[in-house]
Amino acid sequence: MANVAVVGAQWGDEGKGKIVDWLSNRADIIVRFQGGHNAGHTLVVDGKVYKLALLPSGVVQGKPSIIGNGVVVDPWHLVGEIAKIEAQGVTINPEILTIADNACLILPIHPALDVAREAAASAPGAKIGTTGRGIGPAYEDKVGRRAIRVCDLANEDDLKIKIERLRSHHDPLRAGLGLEPIDPQALLAQLLEIAPKLLPYVKPAWRVLDQAQKAGKRILFEGAQGAFLDVDHGTYPYVTSSNTVAGQAAAGSGLGPRGVGYVLGIVKAYTTRVGEGPFACELDDEVGRHLATVGREVGVNTGRARRCGWFDAVLVRQSVAINGIDGIALTKLDVLDGLKTLKICTGYRIDGEVLDYLPSSLKAQAAAEPVFEELPGWSESTSGVRSFKDINANAIKYVRRIEELIGAPVALLSTSPERDDTILMRDPFQS
Repeated sequence: MANVAVVGAQWGDEGKGKIVDWLSNRADIIVRFQGGHNAGHTLVVDGKVYKLALLPSGVVQGKPSIIGNGVVVDPWHLVGEIAKIEAQGVTINPEILTIADNACLILPIHPALDVAREAAASAPGAKIGTTGRGIGPAYEDKVGRRAIRVCDLANEDDLKIKIERLRSHHDPLRAGLGLEPIDPQALLAQLLEIAPKLLPYVKPAWRVLDQAQKAGKRILFEGAQGAFLDVDHGTYPYVTSSNTVAGQAAAGSGLGPRGVGYVLGIVKAYTTRVGEGPFACELDDEVGRHLATVGREVGVNTGRARRCGWFDAVLVRQSVAINGIDGIALTKLDVLDGLKTLKICTGYRIDGEVLDYLPSSLKAQAAAEPVFEELPGWSESTSGVRSFKDINANAIKYVRRIEELIGAPVALLSTSPERDDTILMRDPFQS
């Protein structure tokens, strides 16, 4: 039996929440290993919709779930999210949820800095398109070795020292952006008030996972965003502030790289991205509007409209390489129902040369023109189909061509947002 790491193989929003929820039936423990509450997962179970941001998808099924050390945690948002999910009938307690004691916190100062910076970015192309939730500034404090971590909530003296360290860095930044200095007493009071609500869940997550691994438990690693929002491998600087690729599953959980196991890349049957940045296959036409409308392409947490385009095989093939993807879960195939002709990007034309990869240069990315291959569409509905033999011939050809172009097999095929509308072609846990 293998552990499984689930990662987005495009720009995020590929449908990871549903796939992780579906795989949770086969897992014993689920761990979220990076990102913050800027990424949302929508689960649809028996017609009931659950919207998660920080909580791992396994909580809906009552599976032990871990928020790993690679996540930046907004404690106020998390407490509110727990209350919201509990109001939907889901039990969340310290037996179900573990928060890594060495995870770093998002503080109220972080969203304020995030928003002020974006507002001050007036030069062309200077806006990143952040969610304004403080993710980037929180990661900056983490790598700057001045962050307040979850474990610090248990010690008032530690909090006072760390708040002073934060002030020495943040107050000059805030002054330059027209913000008031940090009020240390107010921040301390906020942290002391929230601490008792979080501390019951706090444990050394690496130890929990090590014990689970030794006991033969099956572990499911849940990523947020997608490979091309990775701070190293994405369309920099239009990226998130963490590593989103599969290699982060080890560092962000504390289990170790040999424990990650099978890597499942989640891939949408077309392409979307949110926010600013290059997008060679973007469609600003009737087809683009069809994808956006039928696919309900709106951000779960932010409500931001997603940009839509044809499937980009170049992008996903590169993602397969940088993530070490063993197989993919292809989602939203049903959104393509009714389109007479489909296109797949097989290369980028840049300055007269055709490349089979996305170069790192922002200038080159912006200049990339897609080279398309056309395939016939289909009129039959694939929505809700639960057997591959019941998929129409043209849709099967489309799926098989994607496999050929990206160099990875389809392990799961999703035909609607419903949990059970999933076709298992290869079981990742048996691989």
